[in-house]
Amino acid sequence: MDPVAAARLRRLQLVGVLSGFTAGAWLGAAEAPTKMVSLGISPVVISLTMVLGVFLARWSLPALLRGTSAVRADVRQVPHLVVWAALAGCLWAVANTLTIFAIRDIGLSIAFPLWNANSLLGILWGIVFFSELRDAGRARRLGVLGGAVVMFGGATFLAVASSTQAVAGHPARGVAAALAAGALWGTMYIPYRKAYLTGMNPLSFVTFFTIGEVGMMTAIALADRGGPAALLAELARARDVLFWLLLGGFVWVVGDLFQQYAAKYVGISRGIPLSNTNQLWGLLWGVLVFGELHGASGRTYAQVVGGSLLMALGAGGIALASATGPEHRRWQDAAAREGERYAVDPGYTRSALAGEGAAATARGRTWLDWLIVTAATAVFVALARGARVPDSWLDWLIVTAATAVFVALARGARVPDLALDWPAITALAVVMLALLGGTGLLLWRTTRFN
Repeated sequence: MDPVAAARLRRLQLVGVLSGFTAGAWLGAAEAPTKMVSLGISPVVISLTMVLGVFLARWSLPALLRGTSAVRADVRQVPHLVVWAALAGCLWAVANTLTIFAIRDIGLSIAFPLWNANSLLGILWGIVFFSELRDAGRARRLGVLGGAVVMFGGATFLAVASSTQAVAGHPARGVAAALAAGALWGTMYIPYRKAYLTGMNPLSFVTFFTIGEVGMMTAIALADRGGPAALLAELARARDVLFWLLLGGFVWVVGDLFQQYAAKYVGISRGIPLSNTNQLWGLLWGVLVFGELHGASGRTYAQVVGGSLLMALGAGGIALASATGPEHRRWQDAAAREGERYAVDPGYTRSALAGEGAAATARGRTWLDWLIVTAATAVFVALARGARVPDSWLDWLIVTAATAVFVALARGARVPDLALDWPAITALAVVMLALLGGTGLLLWRTTRFN
């Protein structure tokens, strides 16, 4: 496989790093609606509703950005990755449910950095399975591994702080739930990297990822609530806040898409720690918006803020240790092995690794795209009237269907009975949108979302 030109590689590295930062902002905000667990809503019901929002976004956004014909072309090239995507979705569903239990027991600002221990597993799996950090040089290996040690130190500070600030008096249970979620999410990144080394577009991968999410989460919810009737009854009781939970799922998908591009262009050993700057956003949402840690001692504040900053510094050190040409050639060797194992067209794999569109996926929208987008548009019209016009009626149907769901729930939604700081919400939202616009434009100009 021919090496990627140095200038192109630097551009892709920049795209990957900025995608990681943007992912952190949006993934951090997506967890804010889970604070509704404090209103007495079951964590399982919250997780299920968020997953339904994720499902709507994961089908409508790819239809808007690429079209379903491009997704089908990817599947024809790498059909084995559909199974890996569904498996990753199953892991995500269980991990997301555990995070809500953690938030209930120890709070958002403390739980967030603990489950971000998934960075450590991401580094391990990147080295073991995908030749990351091979031929990276001593300084870059030290940056990644040293950053991991610093992050572990930050997590330790936060675990100590949780012992005195538990929300419901169960700090050990909350810490265990957060760390278990981190372990599952860390393992979930193996299918991510397999997909992107082989050549599957992130927008195609997430479309099938959601099949595993919805299937697993539905099974968990039915088992936890005792059957369909009990589950539907609980959803009905929470109907006035379901919109906010679906919106949280939508926001999560935006962050996850950028995380996928970070994993593709800088690897999971770098991209995942970088996207885990969401811990700082979780801290900001927890402390500024929801008033967590209000009245806590100065020592507790020092532990939480200091631990979060340590973890962020560690993630920054990892992210700045960018891949060099020799290491990237190791990635190409790993991609070639994946392609040979599953009989994938080498040209398809090569173009995807360089962030270029394969000829097989350069197709226009179809009637199916128009249908999907039209179905979802009714929902998204209420939330984002500036969305661009799709080219296929199937895309329209998907987006209109998703939009209809959001509109229906938004009409009966009420502001939750939570103490919120609206100026802080506004400021955080403005920064998130700025990152979305800037990074999205760079990603489009560099890769056309390939």
